[in-house]
Amino acid sequence: MRNEAGLIRAQLQRLQCYRANGHELIVIDGGSEDATVEQTRGLVDSCETSPAGRSQQMNLGAAGAKGDILLFLHADTELPSAADERICEALSAQGRRWGWFDVKLSKPRAAFRVVAAMMNLRSRLTSVATGDQALFVERGLFQELGGFPQLPLMEDIAISKLLRRLGRPARPTGLATTSSRRWEENGLVSTILLMWRLRFLYFIGVKPQRLREMYYPNHD
Repeated sequence: MRNEAGLIRAQLQRLQCYRANGHELIVIDGGSEDATVEQTRGLVDSCETSPAGRSQQMNLGAAGAKGDILLFLHADTELPSAADERICEALSAQGRRWGWFDVKLSKPRAAFRVVAAMMNLRSRLTSVATGDQALFVERGLFQELGGFPQLPLMEDIAISKLLRRLGRPARPTGLATTSSRRWEENGLVSTILLMWRLRFLYFIGVKPQRLREMYYPNHD
């Protein structure tokens, strides 16, 4: 998370029901230049600052967590109701140790429903999740793998590929709702083509740092 002052407080308020159930809520900020950190006060068990980079941030959060199951949630993704119960039921009933939620995009237009359906189908066929899908994993298994690979981009794909070697993912009921802002800001078709291109280049061995530069062209 970085520079998310406009939405982080509402996100954390939605998650208070899980704190009430005894779950930890840990935020790792990637050096925000706005009021993101201030907006977390009173709503989290811990808020720490890390160098920007999802791998580093998520690994730091996992290192401080005490629970048996880790869930990695982007600031702009909303969990379905009773997500904790859904996760535990899926892991137990299906005999799995990791998984993710299918998603829908926040914009209800038909085109965005098609994009979400494509994302879900791709994940089901490949057993590879993206960060938007609220990846969850047993803490012991996560530690066995050494956490997220230290990559500037594609860390979610990299860890999914490691996890799928050790077992199939769980499929809980319910849909996570992820923000459609990326597609709205950059154009639906342009964003889809960019993501396909990045995935193909990653598959053929282009360095993640170069992919990050393509994904964040104006990032300094």
